[in-house]
Amino acid sequence: MNSEEEFYDAETGLESDDDSCEVNFEDAQVYDSKHSSNASTPQENGVWERRKTLPAPMISRCDYSVWGILKKCIGMELSKITMPIVFNEPLSFLQRMSEYMEHTHLIHKACTLSDSIDRMQVVAAFAVSSVASQWDRTGKPFNPLLGETYELTREDEGYRLISEQVSHHPPISAFHAQSLKQEFEFHGSIYPKLKFWGKSVEAEPKGTMTLELLKHKEAFTWTNPLCCVHNIIMGKLWIEQYGTVEIVNHNTGDRCVLNFKPCGMFGKELHKVEGYIQDKSKKKRRVLYGKWTECMYSVAPKVYEANKKKKTEKGDAKKNKPEQSAGEQETEDMPGGQETVSVITGSALLWRITPRPAHSEEMYNFTSFTMTLNELEPGMERLLAPTDCRLRPDIRAMENGDLDTASVEKDRLEEKQRAARKECSKDEEEWSTRWFRLGTNPHTGAQDWLYTGGYFDRNYTDCPNIY
Repeated sequence: MNSEEEFYDAETGLESDDDSCEVNFEDAQVYDSKHSSNASTPQENGVWERRKTLPAPMISRCDYSVWGILKKCIGMELSKITMPIVFNEPLSFLQRMSEYMEHTHLIHKACTLSDSIDRMQVVAAFAVSSVASQWDRTGKPFNPLLGETYELTREDEGYRLISEQVSHHPPISAFHAQSLKQEFEFHGSIYPKLKFWGKSVEAEPKGTMTLELLKHKEAFTWTNPLCCVHNIIMGKLWIEQYGTVEIVNHNTGDRCVLNFKPCGMFGKELHKVEGYIQDKSKKKRRVLYGKWTECMYSVAPKVYEANKKKKTEKGDAKKNKPEQSAGEQETEDMPGGQETVSVITGSALLWRITPRPAHSEEMYNFTSFTMTLNELEPGMERLLAPTDCRLRPDIRAMENGDLDTASVEKDRLEEKQRAARKECSKDEEEWSTRWFRLGTNPHTGAQDWLYTGGYFDRNYTDCPNIY
């Protein structure tokens, strides 16, 4: 019954480490938790001051074994396996998906840049930052019920988002975010496929991300990298992202190719991301490098090659230090304020992660942004669709630390969903989505789930009764 993708957390800033860089990012917007998270003006969704913690700490998993459940499932599609609720985190996958928006200031920055290559490198940083929220997030989100929705309105960040579970088998979640000032639209649909391979679980986030910068009349598309959770049998769970991500500007022909490197036998490449941007004539314009858990930099290709040659000639100083295996490296926390990326002189900083709250480990490794996603203030119910996952009793119970009630409610909701499917099958009716329709992505030509509009008119009369 569980088919989810694992995600991670970060916050960011844009700045330059060198005034001589081709692009200066010092004037970029920065997510300021002291300002944005404590907004004193009413938000559209009714929130006055965003919370900084969850109602109850994370439920212990010490008495449960993932291996005991998965040992008979090697090579199987995990959507057909029921996992104990204790391995969940108190969020729906729709809420987990909205964490793409944690670094929206990068999109705002891209909108202000006049050069297409400059815009591409900031969009690339946004693509990397959107998976950074998966770092150390080993709990799985709740499966969304068919027809479930999630609304996220952030006036302080200048956007609003709506998502819907549009298919149950296969599980497909669609989302659409739009700027409140008509600057951009960001949308996509995710079909997460998970497989168990003995010591690890691999998640393939099938689906295309589309970012449209309306002022520049540009559309960028890409797919997310693979995600793998290691040490399922024993040891500390840890996660890596790997695979090639290609970002295409469909209007200019510019392309960015990012290589999320697998950690390797000794963990030397752990979390590393390297790539380049080329224009429509295939000339390499910028080289990007960093780690998806820490930061991303941009540098001129000639400077990058010169640095690479210099390192080859002098020998890498790190070779004289004992290497730390991937397993050893991940048994300790990643450094909070200390970067492990070697910065090349003349590089521009595109994005840097912000440390999580001190109590994050006790709160499912959530960031300050994630802490607010399931928040429900008095009076908020009248604004939300009745299908919004903030209203799900099982997620709410788990957030409050009541595992028994959460388990009972989860079983009840799943049984209600099965009964509704049987009724539709008996009446030969087909499920009808409310806010999205299956169509063709105008930029890729591929099949995609597209937002039909109307959600924020607040007319919920045709919403199904799923809770």
